[in-house]
Amino acid sequence: MLQNKTILLGVTGSIAAYKAAALASRLTQQGACVHTLLTKNGAQFVTPVTFEGVTGQKCVVDTFDRTFQYSVEHVALAKQADLVLIAPATANSIAKLANGLADDMLTTTVLACRCPKMIAPAMNTGMYENPVTQDNLQNLRHYGWTVIEPACGRLACGDTGAGKFPEPADILEEVLQVLAEEKDMAGVRVLVTAGPTQEPLDPVRFLTNHSTGKMGYELARNASRRGAEVTLVTGPTNLTPPPFVKTVSVRSAAEMFDAVTAAAPRQDMLAFAAAVADYRPAKTAADKIKKNGSDLTSLPLCATQDILQYVGVHRRPGQLLCGFSMETRDLVENSRKKLDKKHADLIAANNLKVSGAGFGTDTNVMTLITREFTEELPLLSKYETAGRIWSTLLQMRCT
Repeated sequence: MLQNKTILLGVTGSIAAYKAAALASRLTQQGACVHTLLTKNGAQFVTPVTFEGVTGQKCVVDTFDRTFQYSVEHVALAKQADLVLIAPATANSIAKLANGLADDMLTTTVLACRCPKMIAPAMNTGMYENPVTQDNLQNLRHYGWTVIEPACGRLACGDTGAGKFPEPADILEEVLQVLAEEKDMAGVRVLVTAGPTQEPLDPVRFLTNHSTGKMGYELARNASRRGAEVTLVTGPTNLTPPPFVKTVSVRSAAEMFDAVTAAAPRQDMLAFAAAVADYRPAKTAADKIKKNGSDLTSLPLCATQDILQYVGVHRRPGQLLCGFSMETRDLVENSRKKLDKKHADLIAANNLKVSGAGFGTDTNVMTLITREFTEELPLLSKYETAGRIWSTLLQMRCT
């Protein structure tokens, strides 16, 4: 996702410097060209060779290194950068960057950069919470820096509190949010539904389906990275909600209906990826239904309210709706009927019997159906599929 992106990774003299090697590796695996700028104090904790091994790029420490390939190396690096990331950042480095000091390769290069900048503080709790450090961080925010808040936990000094270096995976998410996608959905408000619903029979049992929520979560993630303001209404799943997304957790179809209809009027695009139960038990028992003395060979059911159809009928002008269809036969014919019945603009349809599609997979094989065209997508990751869906809706929005 970071192909053709150049990241300047600044590593300063924190005990957490060793974790920066794992971060550099993750960034490189995403396709980024990572140039590491290691301060002399940072080199006391981890060697330049470590970063060179995981990035395949020379790690720069000395401002006056005459063996480097550029004659004015700090300016040349600054011009290449798509992002500056200082991780970990000590209180001293934060103070220098916040006040424009440039006395080593890291600070000299950063001062010449015009690209987005991010910083991840890592230090003792007392140092982090010191008003001077907080003022310096606020100063960086004023100048457009993104400050990645430190985690709370046990620190290397033995204290417990704020100041712990975030996990590399969490920092990677921050980077992906900035760099992974063009911000072609900036200013667009979207709502996504995801996961199954659970319809209670008694306090122990419920009716549900095989949905894992993966497609809906990737729709939310992709839209957020493209700059949209995203609301995710999700049934019960085992997934971690995407960062930078407003997540509303529900359980039953009725709860999802209430959450969606409350938020729908404010949205520009809505994607209904949730596998909402079509029926629920006509009666929910207050106590567990016992096997002896109860006849469960027949179960009275009643229909749940159709969320997509309701929003389709009551939507405001200009809203675009995407429904999802999962079939086992007559995919296009059945999905076109759903398109008309639900008053949707787009149906993303797949066949449960096609390899790589359906519940629980990381891939999908979708057919996008509108009133004007039908497009068969190849086997793609669900994230890539999400991107194609949003791009189709964006094109429809512009016509």
